Amino acid sequence: HGLLNSGRCTKAQVQAWALNRYYYQSRIPLKDAAILARIENPALRRAWRQRIVDHDGERDGEGGIARWLRLTDALGLDRDEVASTRAILPGTRFAVDAYVHFVRERTLLEAIASSLTELFSPTAIAARVKGMLANYAFVTPDTLAYFTARPEQARRDVDVALAYVRANATTAEAQVSVLQALEFKCDVLWAMLDALH
Repeated sequence: HGLLNSGRCTKAQVQAWALNRYYYQSRIPLKDAAILARIENPALRRAWRQRIVDHDGERDGEGGIARWLRLTDALGLDRDEVASTRAILPGTRFAVDAYVHFVRERTLLEAIASSLTELFSPTAIAARVKGMLANYAFVTPDTLAYFTARPEQARRDVDVALAYVRANATTAEAQVSVLQALEFKCDVLWAMLDALH
């Protein structure tokens, strides 16, 4: 991310980042659907369901995944090739699939806690957008439209997840499991970047 934000990547490297990150974006609704299916509280289900709408949209051409495809379009990538995920790195696929598997198999508390990397998302997004706009002539505000809605969505999502974690991580053992879930998610993101680098 430091290389990306500071303008030290070639256009091909920026394309590779966007292509590989698409796989992560495309799997977020699957991850959230797996969590949603396990939530028994209707109010929490309604709040969590919004995450799927944010990524999938209410109809074709809307939502975060569609905006990410507009990013890859603007970077000159073939949309069908991106959406097929054939060209992503094996390390990307392995890390993202491990995350989806984690939220399906671990406790609901751990699954929800793993999403708390969004605590850091608004700061990371602000640095990414500022750096990319300043350093790449082939990037415009339109190119980065995916990131426009994400800080507000991330803050809302963190409020929901953090409230659940605080209410349910009531033992030392549960609190350790929450920290380990968050560390696991950080490892997933790190592994994706490591494979890309």
